[in-house]
Amino acid sequence: MNKPVAVDVENAAPVAAPETALPGTSSTSPPSAGPAYVVLGGISFSHFLNDTMQSLIPSVYPILKANYALDFAQIGLITLAFQFTASLLQPVIGAFTDKRPQPFSLAIGMSSTFLGLLLLSIAHSYAVILIAAAMIGLGSAVFHPESARIARLASGGRFGMAQSVFQVGGNAGTALGPLLAALIVVPFGQPSIAWFSTIAFLAILVLWRIGVWYKPLVAARKVVAKPHPHAPGRRRVLAALVVLVALLFSKHMYMASLSSYYTFYLIEKFHVSTQTAQLFLFIFLASVAAGVFFGGPLGDRFGRRYVIWFSILGALPFTLALPYVGLTASAVLTMFIGFILASATSAIIVFAQELVPHRLGMISGLFFGFAFGIGGVGAAALGEFADRYGIDVVYQICSFLPALGLLAVLLPRMPRHAH
Repeated sequence: MNKPVAVDVENAAPVAAPETALPGTSSTSPPSAGPAYVVLGGISFSHFLNDTMQSLIPSVYPILKANYALDFAQIGLITLAFQFTASLLQPVIGAFTDKRPQPFSLAIGMSSTFLGLLLLSIAHSYAVILIAAAMIGLGSAVFHPESARIARLASGGRFGMAQSVFQVGGNAGTALGPLLAALIVVPFGQPSIAWFSTIAFLAILVLWRIGVWYKPLVAARKVVAKPHPHAPGRRRVLAALVVLVALLFSKHMYMASLSSYYTFYLIEKFHVSTQTAQLFLFIFLASVAAGVFFGGPLGDRFGRRYVIWFSILGALPFTLALPYVGLTASAVLTMFIGFILASATSAIIVFAQELVPHRLGMISGLFFGFAFGIGGVGAAALGEFADRYGIDVVYQICSFLPALGLLAVLLPRMPRHAH
């Protein structure tokens, strides 16, 4: 059996490298310093499976809207039900696991997603749809804080890279969801959602194996870090967290406008079919996954402040142009928007973790939870707005949100080792 990662309590960087094989697998190569790639791959794959299932919810909105005669406000409330449970519980769960890490909580939490998918597939009323969405959100609330901690522990000190590997799995799953919906759910209807519960079962198995790897670290109390002695003071840290939250707001509010209503925008403005609109959504979400992948390593290399600055403000020219272009240009612009905005994801999360390294679970849960909450509240608010003023107006107003990227100039410079 391979040795677990030993983590320096002072700086959370590995001091003895792990074998890259999970317990129960074989590896004859000698230990070498660096990330535990198999663990990172496993947690990223689990994130991929988790977010593939989650992305089914917005992907089947056109079907649910037609089957139950829903308006845009009701569609937004489905997103709110899903995002609210994820957003509300994530920081609570993260704070709890900071004090009492739970190695197998990830596998147990995935069971809620498993049951939520089955319930969504057989739902025959709007209330049951809301309950199913909330159960899937609960699974997400359990998954994200502890899995982000595991990604950092397995990083070998390359925190941005590890967070990007973790995040890109989720974004790839988010991108794949609409494509699977177009190929499976649209032709076979709402009951076919139950087929995706097999994905949840696979995720449970993978997460259980990761829990076996993680358990010795918990027993050895190797999962807590202390702030760097040259880190910013308490007030500066609080101010920086407020800035990061504002940047996250601008990013995810705009992302909510695309992930929840982009298909309706294309159908209404360009009269494309539902399947075609979902393919365009897949293109956007795939560009998001690519942006996440490159954002973390660039933050490790050049500094996270610069990546955050570019990734939020850099999308502004493209978002301003989007409401006024044709179908092909819309696809091209959303590719740039998705790539540039998503490159901030890993940098924001890791920057926040480095500001408060002794509260990794709480910080990860807070930021993931806030992102989910903004997505949910934003979707509900934008849905109501779209019902009143039209979907075109939504994108005209949201196009100015990336201007909040100017706030990145207020972020403190972190100790050099953090990059």
